[in-house]
Amino acid sequence: MLRLLLPLIKLRSQLRGITLGVRVCVRDDKGGILLIRHSYLPGWHFPGGGVEFGETAVEAARRELIEEGGVELTAPPRLVGLFRNPEWTGGDHVAFFEAGAWRPCARRWGVEIEGAEFFAESDLPADVHASVRRRLAERRGANVEAIW
Repeated sequence: MLRLLLPLIKLRSQLRGITLGVRVCVRDDKGGILLIRHSYLPGWHFPGGGVEFGETAVEAARRELIEEGGVELTAPPRLVGLFRNPEWTGGDHVAFFEAGAWRPCARRWGVEIEGAEFFAESDLPADVHASVRRRLAERRGANVEAIW
């Protein structure tokens, strides 16, 4: 159902001009990385979503982590960078954060989430989104790209 609505969601974003989303890298105590499978996008992604009107990027990151990953931040996340996301729309940007301290909480999944799992960085799913691979490579010293 959501895959059918995707063109309308993108059109709405294009009409709004500049849009902002958030994604967050959350690691468990073994160094595993939390990834989310959405019902409307292929592959595995960092948890996150759109920043709502009247909401800060940090507030959106906190909300999305609870909704999608069952993760409640107990300390502010650290902003890693701001990236342009032309895959979504020409005016879309993603604020990428790294989570610090957190605790598990109840997930609030709707129809948009199909899965949430922690993966070892050395054993990511084959269909992990390219943005995940780029951001992890940058954390290991690769050149930072401006594109999400």
